[in-house]
Amino acid sequence: MKYFAILLLVTTMISCGSSDDNSPTPLEPIDYTDINEKEINVYLSANDLVSETTASGLHYIIENPGDGAKPSASSNVTVAYKGYFLDGEVFDQSVEGLSIGLNQVIAGWTEGIPLFNEGGNGVLLVPSHLAYGSFDYNGIPGGSVLVFDIELISVN
Repeated sequence: MKYFAILLLVTTMISCGSSDDNSPTPLEPIDYTDINEKEINVYLSANDLVSETTASGLHYIIENPGDGAKPSASSNVTVAYKGYFLDGEVFDQSVEGLSIGLNQVIAGWTEGIPLFNEGGNGVLLVPSHLAYGSFDYNGIPGGSVLVFDIELISVN
């Protein structure tokens, strides 16, 4: 029993000792703003597209503005969408429509969906700082620009 107590004491002292520079450091976020802007501009040019840009850096293309109600940033809406990366790989979609509050989604949607009226459709090009940031999230690599084909079905 005496040896067990000594072993426990030594183990505790070793594990509580000061760490050296070999310990991992927390990951720092990376600012992809300039990189994403260049990627979006290359994508627009390669696909012969012209977008408008908000002050936050969201790019949008309104193909049909719609003629129904206009949502606010806190509205609940039903949206049919396809989400994909700049290389065309689809990561999510809802053909029938997803009903959700615009205060429960990425900042790019909170800002972008109110640019349409009911019945409207178009494209949102969302830089990473308005989506999931610089860290990987649910299969979406950190720093990714997300493209969404949007159809605003209704403001609920």
